Amino acid sequence: MATNQNSSTSDLPLVSVITVNYNQSGVTLEFLESMRSCTYPNLEIWVVDNASPNDNPDRIKEAYPEIHLEKTSKNLGFAGGNNVAVRKANGKYLLFINNDTEVEPGFLEPMVELLENNPEIGMVSPKIHYFHTDNTFQYAGFSPLHPITIRNFAIGFGELDHGQYNHTIETGSIFGAAMLVPSAVIQKVGMMSEVFFLYYEEHDWAAHIEKAGYKLYFDGRSLVRHKESISTVKESAFQIYYLNRGRILYARRNRSGLTKLLSMLFLYFISMPKTMLRYGLKKRFDLANAVMKAMLWNFSHSKNKVEIS
Repeated sequence: MATNQNSSTSDLPLVSVITVNYNQSGVTLEFLESMRSCTYPNLEIWVVDNASPNDNPDRIKEAYPEIHLEKTSKNLGFAGGNNVAVRKANGKYLLFINNDTEVEPGFLEPMVELLENNPEIGMVSPKIHYFHTDNTFQYAGFSPLHPITIRNFAIGFGELDHGQYNHTIETGSIFGAAMLVPSAVIQKVGMMSEVFFLYYEEHDWAAHIEKAGYKLYFDGRSLVRHKESISTVKESAFQIYYLNRGRILYARRNRSGLTKLLSMLFLYFISMPKTMLRYGLKKRFDLANAVMKAMLWNFSHSKNKVEIS
């Protein structure tokens, strides 16, 4: 894990690596161990502990004294936790990466090179493999979010990697598990909106960055492995609440006019009721209730509070 800036690295821009820990210091330590094999020689690493109630984040700093450890007083969510480090990071580029990932040694060089040579690019994500399912894609780019349904699909999802996505190409949106962003873009557009707390915040950020005139890219020359399961759907009331809350919130912040009206009608009178019915038939009334709460949250939070941040 290189953090020095000597004469041999003076021509390479500093990259600030930012990851958030919440009750997973063991997983975070595994991520940091994989970063020790990273061949990019000009890094600083920030770990933000999001007020973990059942963890000892100090052991992260004890094991890796070269990293910067920030501890929040309360759980600020995905965007809020990352933003703590953004305010202090020194890099020309900021890498936002999940703590439940492990990296390939040379994963950073292609993305940095891409951004260095293309100032019109505002964000880039690498290809993502499932960690526990060998050589299998989770992400090789996204389709654009549909203007009405606020859904997209991950290109390559579930496919074996035969080199078919080893290209560098524009993408419809970014993947929050690993995304490299120039600090100049953040200074111009602003940080991730903390109103989301969890889910859809990276898509919202990508939409705002695109609106500012930048492009979103996928770089298939770079690989990160994500410890999310390809087969297990982790449905909890917490997850379902924030997924649906974020989906509606994204539409409110990023759609306008007739498109926004149609999206709201679809979400409130077709998609959400259908989802609640499906959970009800499965006797998962906790999940149906979570969808209802997500709808009510959006009803109860004013336009000024959620659409201008």
